[in-house]
Amino acid sequence: MGFVVSKAMNDSLKGQQEFMRLQLERQLILQNLMRERQTAMQIAWTREFLKYFGTFFGLAAVVLTTGAVKRKNPAVLLPMLPLSFVFSYQYDMGYGTLLQRIKG
Repeated sequence: MGFVVSKAMNDSLKGQQEFMRLQLERQLILQNLMRERQTAMQIAWTREFLKYFGTFFGLAAVVLTTGAVKRKNPAVLLPMLPLSFVFSYQYDMGYGTLLQRIKG
């Protein structure tokens, strides 16, 4: 009698372990899928932001260059330095390999 109960409990335990293993696998797959979607949304947002910032950057470059030529003062171009860093970073994030380097 004890053997039958023990065998039934072992079978039940094995079934529960298999169910828990399958559920863990499904959770990992779902987490990876959610992470990939979040990354895709971040890239899409960055590309959209880059459109507007690129327009601003180009317009600022033209205006500041014109101002530097008219005033004969190259210091007017100084704001282009930080703007170019921001533009480069956003471009690398949206179209470059920044995310792959971060993952690595």
